[in-house]
Amino acid sequence: MTSATPVIVYPPDETGGRRVRVDGQILGLAYNVRDVAALLQTAGMQDADEMDVIRSPFIEWRGGGPEVWTH
Repeated sequence: MTSATPVIVYPPDETGGRRVRVDGQILGLAYNVRDVAALLQTAGMQDADEMDVIRSPFIEWRGGGPEVWTH
């Protein structure tokens, strides 16, 4: 994944879902790293995969990193 578009993954809510925002637009809720990758793919980052999501410097993880999925 090579993009300078800001991606923010918000803290988990009470269901464990994390909102994913790209360039100011909420894409949806993710419940795991695979979901984040799928949301990024629908936003035009077709080459995004799970390892890209974990390692990308363009993703800002709020409330914990890619291993945190509980409220």
